[in-house]
Amino acid sequence: MSERKLTGAHYGLRDWAMQRITAVVMLVYTAFLLAAIVLMPSAYEAWQAFFAQTWVRLVTQIAVIALILHAWVGIRDLWMDYIKPFGKRLFLHIATILWLLGCLIYSIKVIWGVA
Repeated sequence: MSERKLTGAHYGLRDWAMQRITAVVMLVYTAFLLAAIVLMPSAYEAWQAFFAQTWVRLVTQIAVIALILHAWVGIRDLWMDYIKPFGKRLFLHIATILWLLGCLIYSIKVIWGVA
């Protein structure tokens, strides 16, 4: 008699919660950005000064991290559901992780001005 392998209790609940929490973070950031677009003058200097503030950079970085986590959960579930050969799925997981890590590193460079 073979036992069924489970990934662990509440695995799906954790993913569901992560998707919802990151979606709310992105929604709040989008509302914040839309309000800034409406309220800020359209001059480049005003936008440069606005995004030079540490708190704006921090909020923007948090939104990017939320986007990366949201994308990871969605794409990982897609690979797990539709790619059955283990080798292909492992390759796609690793490629996705590397791509998202690259996006995170690039976002730090852009947001914080790290050369």
